[in-house]
Amino acid sequence: MREFTVPATVTVPDGARLTDTVVDNAREVPDLVSFSRRTASSWQDVTAAEFARDVDAVARGLIAAGVQAGDRVALMARTRYEWTLFDYAIWSAAAVTVPIYETSSAEQVQWIVSDSGAVAVVVETAEHLAVLDSVRPDLPDLRHVWKIDDDAVGTLTGLGRDVPDEEAEQRRTSVRADDLATIIYTSGTTGRPKGCELTHRNLLFDVMTSVDGLRKLFNDQGSTLLFLPLAHVFGRIIEVGAVMTRTRMGHTADIKNLLDDLKVFQPTFILSVPRVFEKVYNSAKQRAHADGKGRIFDAADRTAVAYSEALERGTVPLPLRLQHGLFDRLVYGKLRAALGGRCAYAISGGAPLGARLGHFFRGVGLTVYEGYGLTETSAGACVNLENSTKIGTVGRPIPGVSIRIADDGEILLRGDNVFGGYWHNEAATADALDSDRWFHTGDIGSIDTDGFVSITGRKKEIIVTAGGKNVAPAVLEDRLRAHPLISQCMVVGDQQPFIGCLVTIDPEAFPAWKAAHGKPESATVGDLRGDPDLQAEIQAAVDEANKAVSKAEAIKSFRILATDFTEEGGELTPSLKLKRNVVLKQHADEIAAIYT
Repeated sequence: MREFTVPATVTVPDGARLTDTVVDNAREVPDLVSFSRRTASSWQDVTAAEFARDVDAVARGLIAAGVQAGDRVALMARTRYEWTLFDYAIWSAAAVTVPIYETSSAEQVQWIVSDSGAVAVVVETAEHLAVLDSVRPDLPDLRHVWKIDDDAVGTLTGLGRDVPDEEAEQRRTSVRADDLATIIYTSGTTGRPKGCELTHRNLLFDVMTSVDGLRKLFNDQGSTLLFLPLAHVFGRIIEVGAVMTRTRMGHTADIKNLLDDLKVFQPTFILSVPRVFEKVYNSAKQRAHADGKGRIFDAADRTAVAYSEALERGTVPLPLRLQHGLFDRLVYGKLRAALGGRCAYAISGGAPLGARLGHFFRGVGLTVYEGYGLTETSAGACVNLENSTKIGTVGRPIPGVSIRIADDGEILLRGDNVFGGYWHNEAATADALDSDRWFHTGDIGSIDTDGFVSITGRKKEIIVTAGGKNVAPAVLEDRLRAHPLISQCMVVGDQQPFIGCLVTIDPEAFPAWKAAHGKPESATVGDLRGDPDLQAEIQAAVDEANKAVSKAEAIKSFRILATDFTEEGGELTPSLKLKRNVVLKQHADEIAAIYT
């Protein structure tokens, strides 16, 4: 057993609450632009004073509607300004925010609203309202529903006009650090979602300790454009961090036009999950090869990685600096321009990014600070910081957090960012938190001599072959997804004689591949999944991935699926994690074919 602790640098006062920063910002820097709010045709600035006014007005409306301190209010919307507004208004009313993914099914909505006992729900669209209405008879505690697209903000503002100032402020300041702030339901990769109870202290501690080492990102000159779901704890903690540090924030859920939004907004940093960084890299590489500039891109790729590795060693040789400068004009500058031109940093979480992409992006001029955490740890438990970075790891524990590697390799965490338990689920809480308050993450990893943590997989995802070999699928899957033509993959082989893999083809890269290989334009993946050229392309990717493991762990056979894994199909969570149990069930015949 190995343990590592980073000493605490901050203490959250017992009387602290998340809304204090909203009030402080409005009093101290009222004219500072806190948000750039997307409208139908432009971006509208929102000052610290205006945001505080909006939060207070909506909070008064909630109070006037009868929402009591400690009541749960569910919030189902895409990433937009009103999401953050309602989040802080709910907290100002001393209530508890219960996020719901805007893509959730009726069954999921019914479970989260009923299990949390939410007395009110804020939805965004008519479609969301229809989903909620379809299960309304099964929600006995639900008293109010407001729709953002029907001016929920204006409705609540009008409703709360007669709430006295002293009553609104007394409600806000009645909250203490150890009061419940939010119940975030897990994405349900292993079954029915469980509600993680996170307090104001949990979130404040996580943000205060993390941003202290990321001051180049979080400051009153910085800005970020949120495009991940705010129902996920990762986006949520960035929201809180931006408000706390007076970092300008924007919201967009329009992923199709994300590059256009980035060019206009010009963030200084972004946050994303590894799959997005993989797509950026793969798309750039595939586009360069399609335009006959593949050799230039590949040389620029090698140079970026070599430059970053040299930075890590402390010295960049002159020839490499000159070569890097050349490719900065030819390639790297264009990649940075696609992010708005001012973006120099990124935060990655949700899954391992890997050293390959980490070095590439740093060499390009976009330093990616990779971190690790779960909903149960208020997002970040470990993170690479400005003065403490090791690419290929998820960083050291944040100050005040202890990490322990159990004898079986499982990562255990303890600190003020760790949740108090699962809502109304004592059995699950007892399984996750031991008597000494160590949280058993279910992840497998290691700590090096400097305290940097590496994640190798999920404990429940470890595959044990018929020969008794333990295989962590993440190592192989990360390398396979590096191929521009591969969208998703899942390694299989539990209790089987060898390791196999399911592979899906990237729909954006597929047309260019068909054109380059003389395939019919109308041919689908299903039509060509047995094509010798396509099989050879994927086999090359498999061969490259197998270099990272022993022969006993190597992929011996694969199947190309006719369709991609999607959230709509049930195979991916909203944060793009693979639902392995769903894939195993839906593609059982394909898996069986690997072994027959």
